Amino acid sequence: MTRFGLWYDFRNPPAWRRSFADVYASTFEQIRQAEALGYDDIWTTEHHFIDDGYAPSLMAVCSAIAAQTSRVRIGTAVLLLPMHDPVRLAEDAATVDIISDGRLDLGVGLGYRLGEFEAFGIDWRTRGRRMDEASTILRQCWTPEAFSFDGRFYHYTNVKVTPQPVQQPMPLLFGGLSAQAVERAARLGTGFIAGAGADLIPLYLERCAAYSRPPGTLVRGLPFDAIADDPDSAWSEIREHVYYQRRMYVEWLNAAGTAVWPLPESADAIRASDPDIVVTPERAVRLIEEMLAEHPEITGFYWSPLLPGLKPATALRSIERFARDVMPRFQLGGQVSSL
Repeated sequence: MTRFGLWYDFRNPPAWRRSFADVYASTFEQIRQAEALGYDDIWTTEHHFIDDGYAPSLMAVCSAIAAQTSRVRIGTAVLLLPMHDPVRLAEDAATVDIISDGRLDLGVGLGYRLGEFEAFGIDWRTRGRRMDEASTILRQCWTPEAFSFDGRFYHYTNVKVTPQPVQQPMPLLFGGLSAQAVERAARLGTGFIAGAGADLIPLYLERCAAYSRPPGTLVRGLPFDAIADDPDSAWSEIREHVYYQRRMYVEWLNAAGTAVWPLPESADAIRASDPDIVVTPERAVRLIEEMLAEHPEITGFYWSPLLPGLKPATALRSIERFARDVMPRFQLGGQVSSL
Protein backbone atom coordinates (compact mmCIF):
# COMPACT_ATOMS: atom_id res chain seq x y z
CA MET A 1 0.00 0.00 0.00
CA THR A 2 1.06 3.59 -0.59
CA ARG A 3 2.16 5.29 2.62
CA PHE A 4 1.23 8.87 3.51
CA GLY A 5 3.00 11.12 5.95
CA LEU A 6 3.18 14.66 7.31
CA TRP A 7 6.29 16.83 7.62
CA TYR A 8 6.97 19.17 10.56
CA ASP A 9 9.61 21.82 11.21
CA PHE A 10 8.36 23.37 14.51
CA ARG A 11 8.87 26.95 13.29
CA ASN A 12 7.63 29.99 15.20
CA PRO A 13 8.02 33.13 13.02
CA PRO A 14 8.17 36.55 14.71
CA ALA A 15 5.08 37.78 12.81
CA TRP A 16 2.94 35.06 14.42
CA ARG A 17 5.00 34.48 17.57
CA ARG A 18 3.67 32.21 20.33
CA SER A 19 5.55 30.58 23.14
CA PHE A 20 7.77 27.77 21.88
CA ALA A 21 6.27 25.51 24.53
CA ASP A 22 2.87 26.07 22.93
CA VAL A 23 4.23 25.49 19.41
CA TYR A 24 5.75 22.16 20.40
CA ALA A 25 2.76 21.05 22.48
CA SER A 26 0.24 21.87 19.75
CA THR A 27 2.38 20.19 17.08
CA PHE A 28 2.68 17.03 19.14
CA GLU A 29 -1.08 17.10 19.64
CA GLN A 30 -1.56 17.35 15.87
CA ILE A 31 0.80 14.42 15.34
CA ARG A 32 -1.28 12.32 17.73
CA GLN A 33 -4.39 13.35 15.79
CA ALA A 34 -2.70 12.41 12.51
CA GLU A 35 -1.91 8.95 13.81
CA ALA A 36 -5.55 8.51 14.85
CA LEU A 37 -6.63 9.60 11.35
CA GLY A 38 -4.58 6.85 9.75
CA TYR A 39 -1.41 8.59 8.58
CA ASP A 40 1.54 6.24 8.28
CA ASP A 41 4.58 8.48 8.75
CA ILE A 42 5.71 11.61 10.56
CA TRP A 43 8.76 13.38 9.14
CA THR A 44 10.91 16.02 10.81
CA THR A 45 13.55 18.39 9.45
CA GLU A 46 16.60 20.25 10.77
CA HIS A 47 18.18 23.68 10.51
CA HIS A 48 20.14 25.82 12.95
CA PHE A 49 20.27 29.43 14.14
CA ILE A 50 17.05 30.51 12.42
CA ASP A 51 15.08 33.35 14.05
CA ASP A 52 11.87 31.31 13.97
CA GLY A 53 13.45 28.40 15.86
CA TYR A 54 13.44 25.94 12.95
CA ALA A 55 13.87 22.55 14.67
CA PRO A 56 17.57 22.13 15.53
CA SER A 57 17.47 18.91 17.59
CA LEU A 58 15.78 16.10 15.70
CA MET A 59 16.66 13.13 17.87
CA ALA A 60 15.07 14.87 20.86
CA VAL A 61 11.98 15.67 18.77
CA CYS A 62 11.77 12.14 17.37
CA SER A 63 12.09 10.68 20.84
CA ALA A 64 9.15 12.79 22.03
CA ILE A 65 7.07 11.71 19.02
CA ALA A 66 7.98 8.08 19.70
CA ALA A 67 6.83 8.36 23.30
CA GLN A 68 3.47 9.88 22.28
CA THR A 69 2.57 7.55 19.40
CA SER A 70 2.28 3.82 18.92
CA ARG A 71 2.01 3.10 15.19
CA VAL A 72 3.37 5.80 12.86
CA ARG A 73 6.90 5.57 11.57
CA ILE A 74 9.08 8.53 12.54
CA GLY A 75 11.60 9.93 10.10
CA THR A 76 14.07 12.73 9.56
CA ALA A 77 13.79 14.49 6.20
CA VAL A 78 16.49 15.44 6.64
CA LEU A 79 19.03 15.48 9.45
CA LEU A 80 22.19 17.35 8.42
CA LEU A 81 24.74 14.59 8.84
CA PRO A 82 28.02 16.54 8.41
CA MET A 83 27.11 18.63 11.47
CA HIS A 84 26.88 15.58 13.76
CA ASP A 85 29.41 13.26 15.30
CA PRO A 86 28.38 9.97 13.65
CA VAL A 87 28.97 7.75 16.68
CA ARG A 88 26.92 9.99 18.96
CA LEU A 89 24.23 10.16 16.29
CA ALA A 90 24.26 6.37 15.96
CA GLU A 91 23.72 6.07 19.73
CA ASP A 92 20.91 8.63 19.71
CA ALA A 93 19.20 7.02 16.71
CA ALA A 94 19.45 3.57 18.27
CA THR A 95 17.87 4.96 21.45
CA VAL A 96 14.97 6.50 19.51
CA ASP A 97 14.51 3.25 17.63
CA ILE A 98 14.27 1.39 20.95
CA ILE A 99 11.82 3.91 22.45
CA SER A 100 9.65 3.61 19.33
CA ASP A 101 10.02 -0.19 19.14
CA GLY A 102 11.59 -0.08 15.70
CA ARG A 103 9.81 2.86 14.02
CA LEU A 104 12.68 5.21 13.11
CA ASP A 105 13.76 6.04 9.54
CA LEU A 106 16.97 8.06 9.60
CA GLY A 107 17.05 10.34 6.58
CA VAL A 108 20.23 12.38 6.22
CA GLY A 109 21.36 15.19 3.97
CA LEU A 110 24.40 17.25 3.16
CA GLY A 111 23.29 20.71 4.26
CA TYR A 112 23.71 23.85 2.20
CA ARG A 113 23.58 26.93 4.47
CA LEU A 114 27.11 28.30 4.82
CA GLY A 115 26.33 30.07 8.10
CA GLU A 116 25.45 26.81 9.82
CA PHE A 117 28.80 25.27 8.94
CA GLU A 118 30.69 28.39 9.96
CA ALA A 119 28.94 28.43 13.34
CA PHE A 120 29.94 24.82 13.98
CA GLY A 121 33.50 25.42 12.80
CA ILE A 122 33.17 23.04 9.84
CA ASP A 123 34.67 23.79 6.44
CA TRP A 124 31.64 23.91 4.11
CA ARG A 125 33.75 22.52 1.27
CA THR A 126 34.40 19.26 3.14
CA ARG A 127 30.77 18.35 3.75
CA GLY A 128 30.53 15.77 0.97
CA ARG A 129 33.57 13.83 2.17
CA ARG A 130 32.35 14.07 5.76
CA MET A 131 29.00 12.69 4.60
CA ASP A 132 30.63 9.65 3.01
CA GLU A 133 32.72 8.86 6.08
CA ALA A 134 29.87 9.43 8.52
CA SER A 135 27.52 7.18 6.52
CA THR A 136 30.04 4.34 6.67
CA ILE A 137 30.52 4.86 10.40
CA LEU A 138 26.76 4.86 11.11
CA ARG A 139 26.36 1.47 9.48
CA GLN A 140 29.31 0.06 11.37
CA CYS A 141 27.87 1.37 14.64
CA TRP A 142 24.61 -0.49 14.04
CA THR A 143 26.29 -3.88 13.96
CA PRO A 144 27.13 -5.81 17.15
CA GLU A 145 30.85 -6.02 16.42
CA ALA A 146 33.43 -3.52 17.66
CA PHE A 147 35.19 -1.51 14.96
CA SER A 148 37.91 1.06 14.42
CA PHE A 149 37.90 3.82 11.82
CA ASP A 150 40.73 6.07 10.67
CA GLY A 151 39.46 8.54 8.08
CA ARG A 152 40.28 12.09 7.13
CA PHE A 153 37.69 13.62 9.46
CA TYR A 154 36.70 10.92 11.95
CA HIS A 155 38.90 8.62 14.03
CA TYR A 156 37.62 5.94 16.40
CA THR A 157 39.27 2.99 18.10
CA ASN A 158 37.50 -0.16 19.24
CA VAL A 159 33.98 1.31 19.25
CA LYS A 160 30.99 -0.88 20.08
CA VAL A 161 27.63 0.88 20.25
CA THR A 162 25.18 -0.46 22.82
CA PRO A 163 22.31 -0.89 22.96
CA GLN A 164 21.74 -1.76 19.33
CA PRO A 165 18.65 -0.51 17.45
CA VAL A 166 15.60 -2.75 17.26
CA GLN A 167 15.66 -2.70 13.46
CA GLN A 168 18.35 -4.78 11.79
CA PRO A 169 19.39 -3.34 9.46
CA MET A 170 18.62 0.16 10.65
CA PRO A 171 16.93 2.15 7.82
CA LEU A 172 19.16 4.85 6.32
CA LEU A 173 17.94 7.19 3.58
CA PHE A 174 19.58 10.10 1.79
CA GLY A 175 17.77 13.24 0.73
CA GLY A 176 18.67 16.26 -1.33
CA LEU A 177 17.92 18.50 -4.27
CA SER A 178 20.91 17.74 -6.48
CA ALA A 179 22.33 15.05 -8.74
CA GLN A 180 25.16 14.60 -6.25
CA ALA A 181 22.68 13.59 -3.54
CA VAL A 182 21.15 11.02 -5.88
CA GLU A 183 24.55 9.64 -6.82
CA ARG A 184 25.53 9.26 -3.17
CA ALA A 185 22.29 7.41 -2.31
CA ALA A 186 22.69 5.02 -5.23
CA ARG A 187 26.41 4.45 -4.64
CA LEU A 188 25.98 3.72 -0.93
CA GLY A 189 22.82 1.68 -1.44
CA THR A 190 20.35 3.72 0.61
CA GLY A 191 16.79 4.84 0.10
CA PHE A 192 16.09 8.32 -1.23
CA ILE A 193 13.88 11.19 -0.07
CA ALA A 194 12.84 13.27 -3.08
CA GLY A 195 11.59 16.71 -2.14
CA ALA A 196 8.79 18.55 -3.87
CA GLY A 197 11.17 20.51 -6.12
CA ALA A 198 13.06 19.03 -9.07
CA ASP A 199 12.06 15.48 -9.97
CA LEU A 200 15.19 13.45 -9.24
CA ILE A 201 13.48 10.07 -9.12
CA PRO A 202 14.39 9.03 -12.70
CA LEU A 203 18.05 9.78 -12.00
CA TYR A 204 17.93 7.82 -8.73
CA LEU A 205 16.48 4.78 -10.50
CA GLU A 206 19.04 5.10 -13.30
CA ARG A 207 21.96 5.30 -10.90
CA CYS A 208 20.71 2.39 -8.80
CA ALA A 209 20.62 0.32 -11.98
CA ALA A 210 24.14 1.47 -12.84
CA TYR A 211 25.35 0.12 -9.48
CA SER A 212 23.30 -3.08 -9.96
CA ARG A 213 21.29 -2.30 -6.83
CA PRO A 214 17.53 -2.38 -6.40
CA PRO A 215 16.01 0.96 -5.35
CA GLY A 216 15.60 1.45 -1.63
CA THR A 217 12.73 3.12 0.13
CA LEU A 218 11.64 5.99 -2.11
CA VAL A 219 9.70 8.84 -0.52
CA ARG A 220 8.31 11.80 -2.50
CA GLY A 221 7.20 15.21 -1.33
CA LEU A 222 3.81 16.38 -2.56
CA PRO A 223 3.40 19.86 -4.10
CA PHE A 224 0.39 21.10 -2.13
CA ASP A 225 0.05 22.71 1.29
CA ALA A 226 -3.73 22.68 1.69
CA ILE A 227 -6.77 20.61 0.65
CA ALA A 228 -10.18 22.25 0.29
CA ASP A 229 -13.33 22.29 -1.82
CA ASP A 230 -12.77 26.02 -2.33
CA PRO A 231 -9.02 26.50 -3.04
CA ASP A 232 -9.38 30.29 -3.28
CA SER A 233 -10.80 30.53 0.23
CA ALA A 234 -8.13 28.19 1.60
CA TRP A 235 -5.43 30.19 -0.16
CA SER A 236 -6.53 33.37 1.59
CA GLU A 237 -5.80 31.68 4.93
CA ILE A 238 -2.35 30.36 4.09
CA ARG A 239 -0.96 32.77 1.49
CA GLU A 240 1.26 34.84 3.80
CA HIS A 241 2.59 31.70 5.48
CA VAL A 242 3.45 30.17 2.11
CA TYR A 243 5.22 33.37 1.09
CA TYR A 244 7.23 33.44 4.31
CA GLN A 245 8.33 29.83 3.89
CA ARG A 246 9.05 29.90 0.16
CA ARG A 247 10.91 33.21 0.21
CA MET A 248 13.26 32.01 2.95
CA TYR A 249 14.01 28.70 1.23
CA VAL A 250 14.69 30.43 -2.08
CA GLU A 251 17.08 32.88 -0.43
CA TRP A 252 18.96 30.03 1.27
CA LEU A 253 19.15 27.90 -1.85
CA ASN A 254 20.16 30.78 -4.10
CA ALA A 255 22.96 31.70 -1.68
CA ALA A 256 24.17 28.10 -1.91
CA GLY A 257 23.98 28.07 -5.72
CA THR A 258 21.14 25.53 -5.75
CA ALA A 259 18.21 27.40 -7.27
CA VAL A 260 14.97 25.39 -7.29
CA TRP A 261 12.41 28.20 -7.53
CA PRO A 262 12.71 31.86 -8.61
CA LEU A 263 12.68 34.45 -5.85
CA PRO A 264 8.96 35.15 -5.31
CA GLU A 265 7.73 38.71 -5.75
CA SER A 266 4.55 38.03 -3.79
CA ALA A 267 2.40 35.25 -2.43
CA ASP A 268 0.11 35.42 -5.43
CA ALA A 269 3.11 35.13 -7.78
CA ILE A 270 3.95 31.84 -6.06
CA ARG A 271 0.47 30.51 -6.68
CA ALA A 272 0.47 31.71 -10.27
CA SER A 273 3.61 29.69 -10.98
CA ASP A 274 2.59 26.78 -8.73
CA PRO A 275 -1.21 26.42 -8.99
CA ASP A 276 -1.28 23.07 -7.19
CA ILE A 277 -0.20 24.65 -3.91
CA VAL A 278 -3.87 24.46 -2.84
CA VAL A 279 -5.96 21.67 -4.36
CA THR A 280 -9.30 19.97 -4.08
CA PRO A 281 -9.33 16.36 -2.84
CA GLU A 282 -10.04 15.21 -6.38
CA ARG A 283 -7.02 17.07 -7.72
CA ALA A 284 -4.82 15.64 -4.95
CA VAL A 285 -5.87 12.12 -5.94
CA ARG A 286 -5.07 12.82 -9.57
CA LEU A 287 -1.64 14.23 -8.78
CA ILE A 288 -0.72 11.20 -6.69
CA GLU A 289 -2.12 8.85 -9.29
CA GLU A 290 0.00 10.50 -11.99
CA MET A 291 3.15 10.27 -9.86
CA LEU A 292 2.57 6.58 -9.15
CA ALA A 293 1.85 5.86 -12.79
CA GLU A 294 5.13 7.49 -13.77
CA HIS A 295 7.14 6.04 -10.87
CA PRO A 296 5.51 2.95 -9.34
CA GLU A 297 8.69 2.49 -7.28
CA ILE A 298 7.54 5.28 -4.93
CA THR A 299 6.78 3.76 -1.53
CA GLY A 300 5.35 6.81 0.20
CA PHE A 301 4.47 10.50 0.07
CA TYR A 302 4.60 13.34 2.57
CA TRP A 303 3.27 16.89 2.65
CA SER A 304 3.45 19.91 4.96
CA PRO A 305 0.12 21.53 5.90
CA LEU A 306 1.34 23.14 9.15
CA LEU A 307 3.12 26.06 7.54
CA PRO A 308 5.29 28.37 9.67
CA GLY A 309 3.06 30.42 11.94
CA LEU A 310 -0.20 28.90 10.68
CA LYS A 311 -2.84 28.13 13.30
CA PRO A 312 -2.85 24.37 13.96
CA ALA A 313 -6.65 24.28 13.61
CA THR A 314 -6.37 25.63 10.06
CA ALA A 315 -3.85 22.97 9.09
CA LEU A 316 -5.91 20.28 10.77
CA ARG A 317 -8.84 20.90 8.43
CA SER A 318 -6.63 19.99 5.47
CA ILE A 319 -5.12 17.03 7.32
CA GLU A 320 -8.56 15.65 8.08
CA ARG A 321 -9.80 16.22 4.54
CA PHE A 322 -6.81 14.43 3.04
CA ALA A 323 -7.27 11.50 5.42
CA ARG A 324 -10.98 11.22 4.64
CA ASP A 325 -11.10 11.85 0.90
CA VAL A 326 -7.64 11.10 -0.51
CA MET A 327 -5.90 8.36 1.45
CA PRO A 328 -8.75 5.80 1.24
CA ARG A 329 -8.71 6.01 -2.57
CA PHE A 330 -5.35 4.27 -2.71
CA GLN A 331 -5.25 0.54 -2.43
CA LEU A 332 -2.58 -2.10 -3.05
CA GLY A 333 -0.25 -1.13 -5.83
CA GLY A 334 -1.41 2.48 -5.82
CA GLN A 335 -4.65 1.77 -7.64
CA VAL A 336 -7.29 4.44 -7.27
CA SER A 337 -11.00 3.92 -7.21
CA SER A 338 -13.03 6.04 -9.63
CA LEU A 339 -14.15 9.44 -8.41
